[in-house]
Amino acid sequence: MPQFKLKDYAPSIQLYSKYTTFSDYMANKEEVLNDLLDFLLKEKNDRKIKIPLNYPDKRRLLRGLLNVRQPRFLPHTILEKIDVLLQIELKEKSVIEVEQLNTVRDLVSNNLFNQSDKFILWQGDISLLQTDAIVNAANKYLLGCFQPLHSCIDNAIHSVAGPLLREDCKTIISIQDRVEKTGDAKITRGYNLPANFVLHTVGPIVEKGTKLTNKQKEDLASCYSSCLELANQIPDIKSLAFCAISTGVFGFPKQEAARVAVETVNDWLNLNPHHFEKIVFNVYSEEDYNVYFRLFQQ
Repeated sequence: MPQFKLKDYAPSIQLYSKYTTFSDYMANKEEVLNDLLDFLLKEKNDRKIKIPLNYPDKRRLLRGLLNVRQPRFLPHTILEKIDVLLQIELKEKSVIEVEQLNTVRDLVSNNLFNQSDKFILWQGDISLLQTDAIVNAANKYLLGCFQPLHSCIDNAIHSVAGPLLREDCKTIISIQDRVEKTGDAKITRGYNLPANFVLHTVGPIVEKGTKLTNKQKEDLASCYSSCLELANQIPDIKSLAFCAISTGVFGFPKQEAARVAVETVNDWLNLNPHHFEKIVFNVYSEEDYNVYFRLFQQ
């Protein structure tokens, strides 16, 4: 099977055209939310779903409706309202600028990784990182998580980016005409995320109670190298944030995953030293942070 390359799908998703969000910070959030719920419930034609009375419950309902919605046409006016709501919410959050974060070299000066002056270890929500690109741990269908309000990173990234991210992923899969292979990567624009681009990669699944194999380690390493190779083709990407690929519901042991991640990125940068300025290893829990930190202390 011939390799599916960036040039095969980039024009179809307008990858090189900057997405300009529709912003109206003076808009009434609840009015916008009510309009979106009214549209989506009419589209769904499910009379059993009732609109809650309070704003937080309404907002959760909107997220759930967008989570389960198949990628298909949305009127421009509705896309604008989704942008408005997501942009207001983004302004209300504490967006993290990568340039302001300490490097691993600053944290552990005598670590074993010679590229650690480019490494950043950061704990938090990856959808808040203002960086050139972030990495999403996708599934083989590449369309995001359809489980409403699920806590996985795939759901979080798609929920903050907005429905056009799913549309792009559908376009890629349609052109590719097959599910995404483990260890491969694709790239889309970031839409309402602080990051300009999202790299989507499918990590290996380690079934509970099974022994980790060399093939699974190689597949995980391929996720990191595929993302780096792909991002390296986009001149505007100088900073890139990796999530802890496969360590959630995919079951990859966290300590070994961290080692594969850091060693693969370090080796790749040694061979390609002149493109990336910052590589973030993003973790969500304190346990995950400590796994990486101990690795850097060895």
